[in-house]
Amino acid sequence: MNTVLLMIHLFVTIALIGVVLIQRSEGGGLGIGTSQGMGSFMSGRGTANLLTRTTAILATIFFAMSLALALMNRGAGTQTRSLLDTPAASAPAAPPTTKVPTN
Repeated sequence: MNTVLLMIHLFVTIALIGVVLIQRSEGGGLGIGTSQGMGSFMSGRGTANLLTRTTAILATIFFAMSLALALMNRGAGTQTRSLLDTPAASAPAAPPTTKVPTN
């Protein structure tokens, strides 16, 4: 179950990154500038509204899945351990050095 949710979470994350990168910083959307025969749906304003809604929906799904995965993994605390819980491995002892007599 965790693996399936993690894969869906990965796809939502990639989609969210893509949608955010497509948007212009001024809110124009797609950076097209003109809507030559594309109709009102894909006009500058229509594209901005579509991308804004898509971003909001993907962000909501992202946060919900992040919380769900965190809560699911919190309950599995007996199966997995933190790296901080394990004791540090002891370093091997240095080989003894012998002193060579000098004349």
